[in-house]
This record gives sequence, C-alpha cells and structure tokens, in this order.
Amino acid sequence: MAERIGVYVCHCGSNIAGMVDVEAVRRWVGENLEDVVVSKANRFLCSSPGQGMIEDDIKDEGLTRVVVAACSPHLHETTFRRACANARLNPYLMQMANIREHASWVTSRRDEATMKAIALISAAVERVKCQQPLQPSSVDVNPQTLVVGGGIAGVQATLELADAGYRVFLLEREPSIGGHMAQFDKTFPTLDCAACILTPRMSEVGQHENVTLLTYSELESVSGSVGSFHVTIRKKARSVNEETCTGCGYCEDKCPRKVLDTEFEAGMGYRKAIYTSFPQAVPKVPVVDRDSCIWFERGKCGACMKLCPTGSIDFEQQDQTIELDVGNIILATGYSTFDARRMPQYGYGRLANVFTSLEFERMCNAAGPTGGKILLRDGRTQPKSVAIVHCVGSRDKNYNHYCSNICCMSALKFGHLAIEKTGAEVFSFYIDMRPNFKDYEEFYQRLLEEGMSFVRGKVAEVTDASRLPGEQGKLIVQCEDTLLGRQRRIPVDMVVLMSALEPREDSKEVGLKCGISCSMAGWFTERHPKLDPVATMTDGIFIAGACQGPKDIPASVSQGAAAAARVQSMITRGTVAIEPIVATIHEENCSGCRVCNGLCPFSAIEFDADQQVSRVVAALCKGCGTCVAACPAQAISGAHFDNDQIMAEIKGILWDARRPETAGAAEEQSHD
Repeated sequence: MAERIGVYVCHCGSNIAGMVDVEAVRRWVGENLEDVVVSKANRFLCSSPGQGMIEDDIKDEGLTRVVVAACSPHLHETTFRRACANARLNPYLMQMANIREHASWVTSRRDEATMKAIALISAAVERVKCQQPLQPSSVDVNPQTLVVGGGIAGVQATLELADAGYRVFLLEREPSIGGHMAQFDKTFPTLDCAACILTPRMSEVGQHENVTLLTYSELESVSGSVGSFHVTIRKKARSVNEETCTGCGYCEDKCPRKVLDTEFEAGMGYRKAIYTSFPQAVPKVPVVDRDSCIWFERGKCGACMKLCPTGSIDFEQQDQTIELDVGNIILATGYSTFDARRMPQYGYGRLANVFTSLEFERMCNAAGPTGGKILLRDGRTQPKSVAIVHCVGSRDKNYNHYCSNICCMSALKFGHLAIEKTGAEVFSFYIDMRPNFKDYEEFYQRLLEEGMSFVRGKVAEVTDASRLPGEQGKLIVQCEDTLLGRQRRIPVDMVVLMSALEPREDSKEVGLKCGISCSMAGWFTERHPKLDPVATMTDGIFIAGACQGPKDIPASVSQGAAAAARVQSMITRGTVAIEPIVATIHEENCSGCRVCNGLCPFSAIEFDADQQVSRVVAALCKGCGTCVAACPAQAISGAHFDNDQIMAEIKGILWDARRPETAGAAEEQSHD
C-alpha cells in the first residue's frame, strides 16, 4: 500500500523565507513528489498552531509519514516527534529537512537556496518511506548519586540532593572539600568574606546524614549506563584513622618537619609533614605527606604517632578500593590556573616581586601566610605602587583563545584591597573591561572613584632594567596605551598577574572514564550550550561549575543546583527512557576483531571473551554510526540509519539528475 506523506515547510519568520521561496517549494513538492498528499507552509511550525496543524492532518488525512522542512533537528526534532505521537503516529516515522542551516543561511542567492531546499525535502521524502516504527525502552534509576569534586558547585549539588532525601557520595581528590573558593579572601562584587559564605555549607555537607564524604580519593573507573553506573574509587592512605581522629591538631603542632605549601598556600607559606589544609577543613582530619615525612624517608621520628592522644596515626595504612553503584554522576571537578612561567616576558619566577593572582589572594587573606598584609617578597615592605596585568594566558592566540570570565572582576577586587590595605597607587592593564553581570558595572565605577588607574593595552614586558630617572629598584611595566596612542613605561613595586583559568590537567582522562567529550581547550562538553548546559551526550552524566568553562561563583552555584535538579527529576520518575536509535551487532557475523570497541566515542561496546563477540550496551549507545562504518565484516547495523534509508536519501537529493524535465520547471518557479 502506498504511503500517505505530509510535507510541512516552515518560514521560520524571515530566517528561511528571507532567502527561500517557501510558497514555490510547497507548491512544487505537492505537485511532483510521489506519495505526498499534503503540502503546507506555516510561519512558525514549532508554535502551538503549527504543531496542531500537523496533528490534525495526521488524523484527518490518514498520514502515515511526515516530513518537516525547517531548522536543525538538534533544536526541534523532539518537538515534532511529540506532535506525531500526540496524533498516534509513531514519532520515528517523521523526518526533518534542515533548510535553514543547510540552505537559507549558507546560500547567497534566492534561486539557489530554493533549489537546494527542494533537493533536501526530496531526500527527506524518499528516506521517510523507508523508516521503521521504533519504540524506546526504559531502565530503572538507582537513587544514589556520585558527585565528583568538592568545590562550591559540587557542594551545592550535594546539598540539593541530600536535602531532598537522596543518598549522595561526594568525591574529592584533596584532603578537604572547599575547592578554590576556600583559598579566597573576599568575593566580588559585594566583598563578602569567602570563608563566611563557604564554610557553613562545608560543615553542613560533613554532618549531613545523607552524604558520604570520600576525600583524598580519586575516580578510577566508571562502567554501566544511566540509572545503573558501577564506580571504582581509590581512597588514598592518609596514614590517619578517620574514625578515631578528633582533629585536635596535636600531631601537627609536634611535627618537626616544615615544607613549602605549594597547594593551598600557593607557595606563599609553609605547613608540616602532617597537616590539615586550612583551619576550617572538612573533614577535620590531617593527612601525612609521605614524600616529606621523616618516618617514610628514614624510618625514624614518629613524633605524631607517639604523641597522638587517640592513637590515630597509622603508618601502615594502605590505599583502599571502594566500589559503588549509583544512578547518576555529577562532575564538578573545577579548574586549574595558567602557569605564568610560560610567559617569560612577564618575569614570574625570575623577578621577585611578580606575583600570580592566587599568590596575591592568599596574601590578602587574614588566615594566609602574611596575616592579610600585602608585602613584597622580603616579607617586610609594603608596596607603594601595584600593577595588575589582565589576561595572562587568556585571550592570547599563543596560549588560550578564550576569556577567563572572572579576571576583570578579580583584578578590580585586588585593586580595592591594595588601596584599602596599603594606600598604594594601583594600575590596571587591561585589553577590554568586561563587568558583565549583576552589580559588576557598579563595582567598576566604585574603583574608578577610589582612584584606581586603568591603562588600556596588552602588557609587552615586565622588566627590572631601568632606563629613566625614577626607575631604579622598580619593576617597569612596558605597554602600549591604545587610548593615548603611545608606548608607556610605568615603574611599580609589585606586579600581579591575572592568570587564566584552564581545564584540569586530567580532564580528558576523566572524560574518557565517564564517556564524555572535551572541547579542544579541554573543558567538558555539554549536550547543548544554550538549551542543555548541564547535561552531556552520555545520559546520566552531568557537569557543573568551572569544569565546563570559566565562570564565577554565582554561575557555579546555579549550575550545581541545576544539575542536582536534573538528577532529582530522574530519581523521582524512577525510570528513564532510552532512545531506540542504537547500533546492533549481529553476532553470527561478528569475527571478534574488536575494531569497534576502540572506536566507540561513548564506550558503549563491550567484548564477550567467552563468545568472542562484541555487544552494544544500548543504554550507552548514541547511534552515531562510527562502529557501523568501521566494521570490516559489516556485522553492525544502525537503527534509523540503515543502508536502505541512506540510499533512498541519496536518491531523493539527486532528483534533478533523474528527472531533468521537472528540474527545469522547478528552476523556473524559483526565478518567478
């Protein structure tokens, strides 16, 4: 029996109709394409009236297939599938032709755009005749969730889920949760104390009955799929019994070995070989740095073990392997800072009084190594002039092309603190000021009123080579002031480099473990940058905070809460639907070569060693077709993208070569 196909062409306002003759396309399709019984146009098919028209025609005209010529399926394929389902037509019997991105937006001539739209619709009509009805499956969702990363985004996501009554495992690689925010002194633009905001949330996490803290631990492997992930975690040996330790700090006081703290204090202060990261650490349990501890170097000392009042020091403690079953995973692994030594022209590591932004942050902190005093490297002298250099490692074609988002506001905060604490003259060297969010512009105006000087231009060099009177013993910042149109040399006592935010060094490794991708820069890639910024292409894996890209604290908190809301909705439903467009391996034809195993970008293919065949995990498969194309035995087929459908689509797009007389008529219509 012949199919009854309805074709619907969208104007998309002027996005399509501005370049494509929609009426000519609609008329040609209705007159020339076989089995098309309905051919209509609408200004906005994605609107309720547009969807209603499709639903009514399916019912009234007995349509068995639908073609929608509109925008990208990435945007509205789900919309039109839902419309078909509402009219009791299997949603996988609908095909979209993208005549906006593939015709209107990329073609400069109206007649050519119209002809291309006709070709795309013809291809979709031929293809939809070969499509088969498919049914999604469903899987149960384990209500337990793993949150990876204990910064502010991870803490927020954890509390949202725990307060809703769900079990959460919070995994953090450092000895304490808190992330970068725990290192900060003030937060812009309100200048609130960072610790005053963060530490109550940290304590709440540590004491919550629904939260299991796994600090000083790392993610080893992830298997399974949405609703049922199996996770392996390596809990590193602290050499301290967490169950019996009271956090009294006696061991730290008595430890004779001091080492430079390159982690929490950013190399600005010292800690003991047994230490807690900072006074408000959660959990308040110290960790032994085995690389620095005298006991692990020479088998001597043991002062902490001998003097611990609860006998909690255990030098024999070994790493543990913990295995968990969870339904969803939220990645909130944060960021790293750009190594300013990579830009030798700024003198970091060579010139004593050049500081990074994190070093300056710790110096300003009342609990930091200088007690909140802003001092030069000699530890005694206050600077009388400070230069703050923006975009060190960001907005730079040699390093990172992107803007680090927070640097302008952090520089304004540093300028305020320097003026407030020292009365110094502060120069801010910027490319563009970007105070883009709530109250940010007001903070910028406040700094102008406080007397902070702004120089528009990228700094070329920081040097100590004096050439002019007044430069002796100073650091000279050389730059082009683009507003004045001339080169300037400004002598200062201290230079602060606003280091770029970068993805963590192991972000790609973590992405591979979880089956998600990273951008070229290394940030985790979201499902859609605007419509779905917390989900990933792997169902059940969500991202939050600065692991997705540079962002400030409010944005990180919002994204953490959003990721938790998405997880909570899946847990509440109890089951999750699995897209039926997946690959299938026909085991009778599989040679066991395992070519597909290594190529699958979603780790959705596993190998059965006993049967010597590969199998697709349907819940992980995204139907990308990589394995289908790669299989040398042609043992893999892809639902909704089989050979008949692809060849039919090619046949349809070549309609003008097969029917030249019709092509001539269509071209005449496109010129009318």
